[in-house]
Amino acid sequence: MFDGVSLGFGKKTIVENLGLRIGASDRIGLIGPNGSGKSSILRMLAGEQGFDKGNLRFARGVRVGYLAQDLAVTGGQSLSQFVVNSVPGRADLDAQLGGAETDLATAQAEAEAGDEAATERLMEVAERLADIHERIAHFDTHFTEHEALRILAGLGFQASDSGRDLAEFSGGWKMRAVLAALLFQQPDLLLLDEPTNHLDLPSVAWFAAYLKRYQRAFILVSHDREFLNEQIGRVIAFEPEGIRTFSGNYEGYVRQRAEEEVLLENRAKNLNREREKTEQLIERFRAQANKAAMVQSRIKALEKMEDVKLFERRQVMRFQFPECDRSGDVPLRVEGLCKAYGSRKVLDGVDLTVRRGEKIGIIGVNGAGKTTLLRTIAGEIAHESGSIKFGNRVKVGYYAQHHADTLSGERTMFEEVSLQDGSAGQTRVRSVLGAFLFSGDDVDKPIRVLSGGERARVALARLLIKPGNLLLMDEPTNHLDLDSSESLAESLRTYDGTLLFVSHNRSFVRKLATRIWDVSGGKVETYPGSLDEYMESSRKRREGEVEAPKVARALSHGTGAKGSALAAAAAAPAAASAAGGRSKQDKRREAELRAERNKTLGPLRKKVAEMEARIGSLEAEQKQRSAALADPETYNDDAKRRDLLAGYQRDADKLEEMTGRWETAVAELEAAEAAE
Repeated sequence: MFDGVSLGFGKKTIVENLGLRIGASDRIGLIGPNGSGKSSILRMLAGEQGFDKGNLRFARGVRVGYLAQDLAVTGGQSLSQFVVNSVPGRADLDAQLGGAETDLATAQAEAEAGDEAATERLMEVAERLADIHERIAHFDTHFTEHEALRILAGLGFQASDSGRDLAEFSGGWKMRAVLAALLFQQPDLLLLDEPTNHLDLPSVAWFAAYLKRYQRAFILVSHDREFLNEQIGRVIAFEPEGIRTFSGNYEGYVRQRAEEEVLLENRAKNLNREREKTEQLIERFRAQANKAAMVQSRIKALEKMEDVKLFERRQVMRFQFPECDRSGDVPLRVEGLCKAYGSRKVLDGVDLTVRRGEKIGIIGVNGAGKTTLLRTIAGEIAHESGSIKFGNRVKVGYYAQHHADTLSGERTMFEEVSLQDGSAGQTRVRSVLGAFLFSGDDVDKPIRVLSGGERARVALARLLIKPGNLLLMDEPTNHLDLDSSESLAESLRTYDGTLLFVSHNRSFVRKLATRIWDVSGGKVETYPGSLDEYMESSRKRREGEVEAPKVARALSHGTGAKGSALAAAAAAPAAASAAGGRSKQDKRREAELRAERNKTLGPLRKKVAEMEARIGSLEAEQKQRSAALADPETYNDDAKRRDLLAGYQRDADKLEEMTGRWETAVAELEAAEAAE
């Protein structure tokens, strides 16, 4: 429990007189912009950060586990040992066991030598040894190696990894090992600072399911809107007016803030109207002696009238990509691409074709080759064979996970962004940095003093100053707060170039991807649809309901079995016609071709029609709600107002999603009709 806790760094106040209780089963989402103090709250709870005044109290015996964003993990033990030995107290019990066994051997030797006092000591040591064995048995029952291996597997480790020294793993996999150790320990209060940053989509799904079953308290910081919504039942938010607490998940928090804004604005309008009427009354009767008492009464009432503090919006990163030069219809074509690290083939004969304006989400387990694919296309690393061909007038922009770390620590952020485009004037550079919440003297800060999130924003600003018309982005939301992550997604939605991006953030992928590339086993499976449609297709394939899509080579060049059959069917009638006359066999083939076309186009047309009907229905409902919300009488009925606001927000999100899916479906239909 925080009791009047205050903390500041220099002139900046992080918290002031904070009072906060955390229940035994609270599922808390901690939100706020980068630099607001989220990590400081977690560090205080973990005992890694002091505070200026107040008290921080825990119930007796509470165990706290903390996953920080940046950790230094050394080797010297295997992965499985690291997880199993992480449970507090086990190492001490092993030491006690060794000491007790030594004492037992000594007492036995003394007793056999005829020392009568040693017999009594022998009994005492035996009892102590039995107690230690009992406590170790308790540990072994509740913290089994089998459970440790199960957690490691869920987080993406292979069975063969369990015996590897921890030092052999990369930084991202070490972070997964620390997360596995924390989950294995099952602390009473789990502190998670961006836990999904180093997880791929399958691991995020497993971790989400695990956390849903977690019976103890946790506090979660995450930039993934969907992940927050799944997990939390309470929000603690850093707002401009101070730290606030809201019940419900993140969507509930957003709804409550929107309601607060409407209520405060309406209350301010009502008070202003009342103030104006009172002032008019005072002015009208001020000169009349028989109205003096009434005027004085109104003056006192005016002085006592409260001021309504208008809703304060948190500053959010807002920017828009400039209109880019139009590239050729095919900005990128990859043919027979091979890339290996030693004997391991990461990419093996990959063929890919990218159409102008596509936004392609690249998914797959960590280590499958997603980043390697992007880095190879960007020219950061060489490939063994195959070709990467860019179309006419293509200009590539590349944002990588490590780019924030490549910024020069001695340059200011203004200098760093200016160097990216020598033709950009001071006003343009300041405007771009301002969109990323850097203004005034901030732009003259050296890079070395910036936080990880601030560095990520500078790297994005450096890209925005000269983005190109083919963007390659690798985990762009890592180190961004939730609002900035969603703002980036919205900006990329309006980007008129072509986008290839890797992300584990399901909400981010859902908002942007018009096509999915799944990198696995050296191949790239391509799916023309949204993430939800791809996941549904994957589920059906696992359950044997539909045929698996072709890998990229077949889809790019139309050489799959179905394509060959359609080509043969289309060629047969033409050949017969050239020979003269139409036989029954010709007519049958034409009928089969029509049936095949209907089989392909029918479901697509039906899908588009259903989506259009649903969108029309939603728009009509939104129009009715909008009219109701514009009626002042609505705000006299609190329940009706809340229902209208909730429905409006819910269906606004649905409309956005449905419109994006409709655009994708129409593009699929047009492509299929053109191919016929």
